[in-house]
Amino acid sequence: MAHSLSAKKRDRQNQAARARNVARKSALKTRIRKFEDALRHNDVAGAEEQFRLVTKQIDQTATTSVLHKNAAARKKSRLARMLNAARAQKA
Repeated sequence: MAHSLSAKKRDRQNQAARARNVARKSALKTRIRKFEDALRHNDVAGAEEQFRLVTKQIDQTATTSVLHKNAAARKKSRLARMLNAARAQKA
């Protein structure tokens, strides 16, 4: 338990930051799930739109240091591979 005023404030700041980070990660996971659902239903056009949105959100999450930049690049690469495979299958 924090005793000093500065330690109490730091604790409050950490709780607020954790809540923000959890919300950002959750929103990112939801966006990725929507992209994967579009692929699962063979909706390539919808998946392309979702891919555009999910890459934007991944970049924003990496910018705030919630997600490491290399982890962000890895996620985008894997999602792009999934989209390219769906495009090739449809063609």
